[in-house]
Amino acid sequence: MQDIRKKVNKVIGVDAAILLQGPCGTGKEVLARWIHNHSPWKSAPFVLVNCAAIPGTLLESELFGFEKGAFTGATHQKPGRVEVAQGGTLCLDEIGEIDRGLQAKLLQFLQDGCFFRIGGQEERRVQTRIICVTSKDLKKEVDAGRFRSDLFYRINVVRIELPKLSARVEDIPVLAEYLWGLYTTQFGLKRDPLNDAVICELQSLTWSGNIRELSNAIARYVLLGTNPAMTTENPERNKRPRGLPASQSNLKRIARTAGAEMERNLITEALRANHWNRKRAAQDLKISYRALIYKIRGAGIGPRKGANCRQAAEQESSAKHNLD
Repeated sequence: MQDIRKKVNKVIGVDAAILLQGPCGTGKEVLARWIHNHSPWKSAPFVLVNCAAIPGTLLESELFGFEKGAFTGATHQKPGRVEVAQGGTLCLDEIGEIDRGLQAKLLQFLQDGCFFRIGGQEERRVQTRIICVTSKDLKKEVDAGRFRSDLFYRINVVRIELPKLSARVEDIPVLAEYLWGLYTTQFGLKRDPLNDAVICELQSLTWSGNIRELSNAIARYVLLGTNPAMTTENPERNKRPRGLPASQSNLKRIARTAGAEMERNLITEALRANHWNRKRAAQDLKISYRALIYKIRGAGIGPRKGANCRQAAEQESSAKHNLD
């Protein structure tokens, strides 16, 4: 995510099309709004169009507007979303769902900023920053003939791939803490912060729904007080598969326990090698300092009381030498 932030910061002030790709629930719309709110166009509107939620026959009029009498029921003229986004940001969510017929008209608009309202004779021009969002692999859509290649190359100036939550588990403690604060304020409820054991359990889950699923789990915790790791959205995590003997159903738990023990040993060795300097240990392990602190607390790792970190390490080394 730090690499993504660096990439975004390089283009945030440039009027170039940005394509945000990634699985559902990874925060693409959140990132799109963040880009707008930190760009030179932040004082103008951020206009979001969900292309998947609007039928193809209506999407054209939603985007470009229409004149009075353009079709049955058009009793007045209506400006489209592209006009509303003048001087700001137009975010096309799930752009991969647009019909091929409309893709050609959208391409023309993206090329020169000009368009006609439906039923209109006057060419209109707007200037707006374009951000496109999709959960599909548009290159595969192009190869399958469902998405125009020329439109793909037009919007694919700067492409940013958002990873699944399972690929960034070291961020879960930070995200969970943020969401806990968000929902306790939103709901006006007091709930104990998530303890280290629950955080470690959250990090062991797959989160097929990504950040959206984690957000729902934390919201349930604040509302109901239930363990966010034991979410009903993923019953297979908490129930043994029907028909399997207990020995097989425990295999995942045994593997998780073994993995946790291996992780504990690696962290302990890194701390010893760095004389219990946690910052340097985190760098050696290639994880964030905050994530290391959560893991240390969850695993109960630490030098003996009554001695500072360096002394504890020296005493341990001396004791091992004497035993040998």
